[in-house]
Amino acid sequence: MDALTVFLAPAAHALAERLHAELRAEWEALTGPTPPQGRAPDVPASFRAAPVPDDLRTRRAELIVEASDAVSLRAALRGDADAVVVDFDDTFSPTPENVARAYALLADEVGRSEGALLCRPRALYATEPHLNFGGPAIAALCDLAAALTARPERPLHLYVPKLETVAEAGFWDRAITLAEEALGWAPNTVRVCLQIETFPGLLNAEALLGVLCRRAYGLNAGRWDYVFSLIKHLGQTRTVPLPPRSGLTMEMDAMRAYAEGLVQVCRAHGAEAIGGTASFAPDPADPQPALAAVLADKQREAAQGFTAAWAGLPELLDPVRQGFQSEGPPPAPVDPTRLAARLTELPDPGPLRLGDVREALDIALGVFAAWYEGRGVLVRQGRIEDTATAELARAGLWQWVRVGAALEGGGTLSRERYLAERRVRMPDGERPARLLDHLVLAERCPAYFPQEARRLEEPR
Repeated sequence: MDALTVFLAPAAHALAERLHAELRAEWEALTGPTPPQGRAPDVPASFRAAPVPDDLRTRRAELIVEASDAVSLRAALRGDADAVVVDFDDTFSPTPENVARAYALLADEVGRSEGALLCRPRALYATEPHLNFGGPAIAALCDLAAALTARPERPLHLYVPKLETVAEAGFWDRAITLAEEALGWAPNTVRVCLQIETFPGLLNAEALLGVLCRRAYGLNAGRWDYVFSLIKHLGQTRTVPLPPRSGLTMEMDAMRAYAEGLVQVCRAHGAEAIGGTASFAPDPADPQPALAAVLADKQREAAQGFTAAWAGLPELLDPVRQGFQSEGPPPAPVDPTRLAARLTELPDPGPLRLGDVREALDIALGVFAAWYEGRGVLVRQGRIEDTATAELARAGLWQWVRVGAALEGGGTLSRERYLAERRVRMPDGERPARLLDHLVLAERCPAYFPQEARRLEEPR
């Protein structure tokens, strides 16, 4: 174990201890080799989502901040964001130093803030080895305990990440219900927004919302995590290459279908649709192109029926707000008989540009290197890269190698060609290179890179 010990504040520790005692067996089943899928929720087909919390009704731009970044978090809490999202997931590198700092910031800075606050805990697959509750701690339950005890007089709202099944949604509902009971709160005091950022999650979106409908007020689109999940599910059987990231725009029909499907569920049940993260990093010498791109993206989301979105940097708050200033006409009806087919109709890109292959390598290796160093976010070539975009990059490389994708100018992306390109960028002995090889050359696409990184570090 690392020399640094992670501490939870007394109230958070007591809550985490109770949650682990009640839920560990269920969590072990959920994260085991054959996880239960869960039964359909016991709610009427016409169920309605919970109301949007009062402090979020008029917000349009939520600023996402990595949970251990003290400087950015303090600035965000004192800034002009409509709401602040404290993030333990895609932008977070869970080193013991970062976890300890994040929990301290929740108890101190976040606890004293009076603004609209949300927290995104880690996903259910993650453990926290620097805490022990009858075994390695369940990261999601530790983050949940830290977040809910930070400001008990006005609890933080939650984003629930990477949902796929009804069983997972039920676990989160039971965890939050237990926390409410332990803290003496009324049922459904804690409000949540569900992140629909996996392919199974989209297919199950209505059922997931149904399970949590007494506390869930909305669904959130996470495009890069979603495409990563789509590659995992299509890649094992698809025989032609999937498009590179440069070809996966929200104008592609499969991506429009994703957005339309999410909004359709929201409209059917009175839930709010929250758009994706604005992730351009403006050039200080010429910020206008990035700001214009964000504005156009949010205007597109508004036209599709979304009402708010995330900003990855404070300077993106204004164009995000502007994009949702006027409510457009209701979106056109979606043909439900075609929706499922549209989701998987990704075009064959033809021979891949070597530049796209090298960009995927650079993103994955760059984010992995930063992540190992304790930084969850990397700004590269005018974009904010994080766990989600690194997952997309490495899954794309895995699928291209698997099918032996043809390259422009001749040749294919064989295992040997992949290794040659990777070695130009990073030698074999480096941890990011070892992780990327493990992910790309696997027979099946591994689930999540932080999980695999931890496994690679375990003694053999």
